[in-house]
Amino acid sequence: MAHLRVSDVARRFGAVTALDGMSFEVEEGEFYCLLGPSSAGKTTTLRAIAGLEKLSRGRIEFAGRDVTTAPVQGRGMAMIFQTFALYPHLTVRQNFAYPLERERVDRAEIGRRVGEVSELLRVGHTLDRKPATLSGGEQQRIAIGRALIRRPKLLLLDEPLTNLDAKLRHDTRAEFKRLHRELGMTMLYATPDQLEALTMGQRIGVMRGGRVVQIDTPRALYEAPLDTYVAGLVGAPAMNLLPGRVTGGQGGLAVDFGVAGIDLAPGARDLAAGTELVVGLRPHDIRLGRDSARGRTVDAVVHLREPLGDVTVLDLRFGAIEARGAIEAKMVVREEQGALIPEGSAIEVTIDPADLHLFHAETGVRLA
Repeated sequence: MAHLRVSDVARRFGAVTALDGMSFEVEEGEFYCLLGPSSAGKTTTLRAIAGLEKLSRGRIEFAGRDVTTAPVQGRGMAMIFQTFALYPHLTVRQNFAYPLERERVDRAEIGRRVGEVSELLRVGHTLDRKPATLSGGEQQRIAIGRALIRRPKLLLLDEPLTNLDAKLRHDTRAEFKRLHRELGMTMLYATPDQLEALTMGQRIGVMRGGRVVQIDTPRALYEAPLDTYVAGLVGAPAMNLLPGRVTGGQGGLAVDFGVAGIDLAPGARDLAAGTELVVGLRPHDIRLGRDSARGRTVDAVVHLREPLGDVTVLDLRFGAIEARGAIEAKMVVREEQGALIPEGSAIEVTIDPADLHLFHAETGVRLA
């Protein structure tokens, strides 16, 4: 039985629909991520689960009971918001203690829990300081501690790393994974950042237009996106999505995506010749140089170089086919290779047909 079940939830604000048939399940002890761009409905979903939003339709069950209309207090949940929302006039110790004081917990128990949480988050040295004197990373840990001190059964995290710099985001991602491992707590994490979702989530629900469109593990989302929307959202750099069509080929059928005709894998040969496609190709799957044993070799021109330290992203332009114009795609090479390829260089790249992802041109839905 799912620890948290969200079923056909809708939330409307006048003429605006924030959630439209939102449904997913989270298992007990799972680190589950909701991934989607701004306005996808992530924050509204977490607020609805926490009891901060009144539903227009649907049902929310948690820990075996219906909490759709239950009050916020007593749900057994805690939520961490984008802003740290600390009380600036209170010390860290007082910020930690405040939720327990409201629940009239015994003073000795409060002291014990404050000590446990400060040790867990490694912020014992800040207990007598005010939030304004702390770094961004320390303030985030205090916000986490104030949620954990109530010992919730479910921790809701709404884009909690938004206000941190790149290094702190990296460090805090590791901190969340450590806390999840040590506490075994169910966590529901909402983010627009696919790197956060892929590195932390055991499963990911990809959101679009107020609903979840695909739920899977990070690896499965990367290797088999359900449609072009998920394909473009998961992976960095994003998957190349190129116009194509099915044509006659030596091995039966081939896909022509304005670059070259590449024989289709046997499982895709039930597609009719002339079918319009969107062809997906991961930048990491384009190989530098000629390798006839691995696939089809294609000529390209390096339009732009993007050095990223350990790797370099090359923006390629392929020759025009018919009236379609030039085709552009990104590929990733090792830094030592990229350093030897100046902009404007003519290169050869190899594309393996097994690496192609085929999508319906009109619906964007994955084929074969």
